[in-house]
Formats: sequence, C-alpha cells, structure tokens
Amino acid sequence: MSYDFTPLFRTAIGFDRLAQVMDSAARSPGNSSFPPYDIAKTGSDSYTLTMAIAGFGPEDIELVVQDNTLVVSGRVNAPQDEGEILHRGIARRAFERRFALADHVEVTGAEMNNGLLRITVQQIIPEALKPRRIPVKTVSTTPEERAVTTEQKNQVSQQPQQSIATAA
Repeated sequence: MSYDFTPLFRTAIGFDRLAQVMDSAARSPGNSSFPPYDIAKTGSDSYTLTMAIAGFGPEDIELVVQDNTLVVSGRVNAPQDEGEILHRGIARRAFERRFALADHVEVTGAEMNNGLLRITVQQIIPEALKPRRIPVKTVSTTPEERAVTTEQKNQVSQQPQQSIATAA
C-alpha cells in the first residue's frame, strides 16, 4: 500500500525535510528486527540509542551520519573455529540500521559495554533559532516635546506630494 502526499506538500511551505523522511519511510523495505534496539529520552534534548550486538567488537561496527541519517552497520569477521555447532542462537550476520535524525540533532558519542552499543544523541539548537527576549524601552517625553513632534507630523502631511512625470 502506498500513500501519495503530493496534495499535502503543494500547500505546505518549508516542510521539505518532512517530505523526505516520509518518502524514505515509504520506500524502505520491511525492516528486519536484527539487531534489537531501544531509544530512550534521557533529558529535555538528549537521547540514547542502545543496540544489542552480541558477538561484535568495536572494530566491527561503523557509525556514519550523512544527510540527517544515522547509519549503524556491522560486518562479520572471519568465523572462529568453535567446533561443531549444535545450535546457533547468537546471530552473527552483517546488519545495517538507518535512523532518521531531526534537524539540529547531532551524535555526540558511542560506547560498547557487555554486548550493548550505546549511541548518545543530542539536539543542539543554534543561537539564531533559540527564542530571545527583546527588551522594551520606555521613552519619557515632556508635553512640550510631544507638541513639537505632533506639529512636525502635521507639516509633513500637509505638504503637496510632488509627482514625477516621465516622457513616453
């Protein structure tokens, strides 16, 4: 099943990023459940992505952030001689997981501990986009100053406006 969001985006301005995210989500093939992961909000603007990647070492994992997408991939090393495997319950296959990042979200770190990969992500809003308070100043004028200002406004509005005639 496919959805056409074109009518919605014809009337929306500045939502290009949202359109890209929705389009990529619609096109992505059915996601496998490997490796399992959790996403936790650890603060007002910080998150932790935890992936269970037993059997992988730090040298087997690659993290890449490109075009507001975090790509976590793992590659399989040469198999170790473990003898005859009677049951394989630990998945040791290559994987790639993609996570869409919102604007101004940055990956700030990654660490592995006990088969868990923890990736810390933080939303960093630039100063130019943060709300700022504009102070309102008071201007104290005397009645005489107000009269002069009103007089000047009246003189300007009474002057005939000059028009510039152009020859055709």
